[in-house]
Amino acid sequence: MVVIEILKAILFGVVEGVTEWLPVSSTGHMILLDQLVKLNVSSEFYDMFQVVIQLGAIMAVVLIFWNKLWPFRMKKKKIRGQNGSTVIKKSPAWKKGAPEMWLKIIVACIPAAIVGVLLDDKIDELFYHPVPVALALIIVGVLFIVIEIRQKDMKPGTRKISEITYKQAAIIGLFQLIAAIFPGTSRSGATIIGALLIGVSRATAAQFTFFLAVPVMCGASLLKIAKFLVEGVPMSITESLILLVGTWVAFLVSMFTINFLMGYVKKHDFKIFGVYRIVLGIVVLLFFAVIK
Repeated sequence: MVVIEILKAILFGVVEGVTEWLPVSSTGHMILLDQLVKLNVSSEFYDMFQVVIQLGAIMAVVLIFWNKLWPFRMKKKKIRGQNGSTVIKKSPAWKKGAPEMWLKIIVACIPAAIVGVLLDDKIDELFYHPVPVALALIIVGVLFIVIEIRQKDMKPGTRKISEITYKQAAIIGLFQLIAAIFPGTSRSGATIIGALLIGVSRATAAQFTFFLAVPVMCGASLLKIAKFLVEGVPMSITESLILLVGTWVAFLVSMFTINFLMGYVKKHDFKIFGVYRIVLGIVVLLFFAVIK
């Protein structure tokens, strides 16, 4: 029995690691997977698991982009020792552009953070259902296709993270807010669409989306863990293993997915993801229409 649950956790980790970063909605996939492969866990644990498993995916972003995300460098300074010799002293110092980059990330994260803290449970109650998620999948899929066709011959004006302005960061943050309110929109899908509309290149849009995920998803995971602990719900040994395995697998698969997407967007557009979203949305609607 435990082995079967661990195998299920591996499957959930694979799905999370792939769909969290591709703009196809991890929520839509998780809803389908939950119907096809039920974890033998409490409902309280599963609500926490499907959010906290994202920590594995986040760790992949941190590892891959560590040199860009870590804001400090070691500054060397020569000082004279007591015996007259020269000593090299190292001290942390801000990397060039790092404070500004993180301020832009914070600006973009504020709207979703406020709504997430205040309305997390209400949003789940209202929109975390198959039909709203399927509709969000289809609508955003259509938007991807329309935007890519519209901007086919347009040259992006922003090609580097450092070139993103505070105004652009705020606009991208508002698109991220849409994803926070409507599950199935896809956080990465919404922010990428927002970035493309304001002239950010595909590669830069994808990378900025990864960076935004670090504070947003860490905050969401910690919020879910806190609620789980406050409610005092016991966690069995099997559930602990499921959480550990799912998170670890999500990390490993995310490493591959992020590198794949960064390579893909350098030569291709996002229309294929739009088509996939539309097909998946229709499948979700048909699936739940049949089982009802």
